[in-house]
Amino acid sequence: MASDNSNTPVGTDPPPRHDVRRVALAQIAPILGDRRRNLQLHLEQIAAARDQGAELIVFPELSLTGYFLRDMVPDVAVEPDSEEIAALIEAAGPAAVVAGFVEQTPQHRFHNSALFAQNGRLVHLHRKVYLPTYGLFDEQRYFAAGDRIRAFDTARFGRVGILICEDFWHLSAATVMQAEEVDLLICLSNSPARGVDGPDIRSTETSQRLVKTFAQLLGAMVVLVNRVGFEDGLCFTGGSMVVGPDGRPIAEAPVLDESLTPADYDPAELRRQRVITPLARDERLLLTIEELQRIKRRRYES
Repeated sequence: MASDNSNTPVGTDPPPRHDVRRVALAQIAPILGDRRRNLQLHLEQIAAARDQGAELIVFPELSLTGYFLRDMVPDVAVEPDSEEIAALIEAAGPAAVVAGFVEQTPQHRFHNSALFAQNGRLVHLHRKVYLPTYGLFDEQRYFAAGDRIRAFDTARFGRVGILICEDFWHLSAATVMQAEEVDLLICLSNSPARGVDGPDIRSTETSQRLVKTFAQLLGAMVVLVNRVGFEDGLCFTGGSMVVGPDGRPIAEAPVLDESLTPADYDPAELRRQRVITPLARDERLLLTIEELQRIKRRRYES
């Protein structure tokens, strides 16, 4: 399906068939540190996506705050029961919404977190596990790492998993999601342009290659939403996409531009691909666990 630029009047797409799921990729440019204006942007995008018949609206990593927060992290952090989160959940109504924010825990730790909410309640919360500290990234200085990678069940999307940016670059996260038998994997990202060679942006190409590869290995639908805009002199590239379990793109958002991109997929494609390539059926989970236990003893207990 072609991208729907944010300037295009909403409501022009026909409603999805009952057996099809419609996802909206909210590829936005958050304003650094301005939680109030970013919330308003979320509410506008949610309203537009619902007008398009979207059942799931996905925003990028740290969509409520922007990325390079540094010492602003404590100032923009909220708890999951905050007024801002409640406003997002209420605006989504029966639709599901996935958004990124700085979470403050009762112990005053700060996490790079993502929420999944639907039907007026918070369903799942994922805290970014892998915090990058290489190149231009320094997340461990400001955030506490999450310690769980878990999937959850939904009525319309089956079993769902959420990862945040760097999580998606680690095979361990993908292995857990395969063991969790996810039907839909959602990745929120803040990936700036790196390795620019003319019209080619290698960081975007690599991210999209990972999406296609993991979709095939997991036999699952994979949604990637990456932000756009500029922060601290860096350009975020967008290139959000939905990929089917055969590794083929179902929808792609434009590179560099804000957009609200709808994508329709049929859950029957999961069954078809899993019959053709039954990787999950043949996966030997107990062998993996035993070998990891052996490696654990060798590396950490010897």
